[in-house]
Amino acid sequence: MTALTFCSCSAQENAAGEVRRELFAMDTVMTVTAFGTNAQAAVDAAADEIARLDALLSVGNSGSEISAINRTGKGELSEDVRYLAERSLDIYADTSGAYDMTVYPLMALWGFTGDTPAVPEKEDIRETLLHCGSDKLSLTGSSLVLGEAQGIDMGGIAKGYAGDRIMKIFEDHGITSGMISLGGNVQCCGVKPDGSLWRCGITDPEHPYESGRFLGIVSISGKAVVTSGGYERNFIENGHTYHHIMDLKTGYPAESGLACVTIVSSDGTLADALSTACFVMGAEKAAEYWRRHKDDFDIIMQTNSGRLLVSEGIAAYFESDRSFEIITG
Repeated sequence: MTALTFCSCSAQENAAGEVRRELFAMDTVMTVTAFGTNAQAAVDAAADEIARLDALLSVGNSGSEISAINRTGKGELSEDVRYLAERSLDIYADTSGAYDMTVYPLMALWGFTGDTPAVPEKEDIRETLLHCGSDKLSLTGSSLVLGEAQGIDMGGIAKGYAGDRIMKIFEDHGITSGMISLGGNVQCCGVKPDGSLWRCGITDPEHPYESGRFLGIVSISGKAVVTSGGYERNFIENGHTYHHIMDLKTGYPAESGLACVTIVSSDGTLADALSTACFVMGAEKAAEYWRRHKDDFDIIMQTNSGRLLVSEGIAAYFESDRSFEIITG
């Protein structure tokens, strides 16, 4: 289930030189849309780039660079993977470990990398946590060396990076209006062909499978909108629901009191990582983090108790049929 599911385009715009392509990559359905004389070339190039990044970064592809690193414990990184590793380490440090690319062994232990997730034994969780933590790996130039029994997973940042790469492709092709939907990520180039803002709907975490039902709608131009929620991937065992967003301080799915987090930023890579990190932090810590970095992103959060919180930088562009509190700086 994708976390962000809607970005509007009128029927009139659909007739105005629109090129749209749907594909499956990074374990989700993706849609790339562009308008203009070079739209076909831009969309084709974007699809090629998505396929390239998927082959490079997928932990499920035994031939990927990430899989090779996880098998051998080290590697000389390509330009893309080096960039993502550097960004991941920076965000890890800045979020006090709320975002951590070394989550892979824990995800595997819980079965979220396969088809049969289940609650592990407590001792296995404790043992696995000993090998997690980006402070245990070493990145020198393009040389990455993992700690003992470590593994990395770029899944929490890869789609955001893909979005940024596609925005660059659009720019290179002279596209001034376009958008991409990459599972839980939406990223928009400029404004819609008629000059209005793109309107992106955020899935209601209380009713995630009801089409057309949204927590709210945010209007954007040239931004990424990335949502993380516990409803996206989960399983039920002994009457308790366990989701896939891990807290590496406990080894269990994060119990932060949040139902979902949406990040809005011109930096899609950052937005992707922070949607996870802020979910793990919880509302209070996430709000404080936003106050320190409010020039870089905005945030929309719903708590498990139903409180809806919106940072002041995006509040004027957010609409909902429920009341919300504005987080101020």
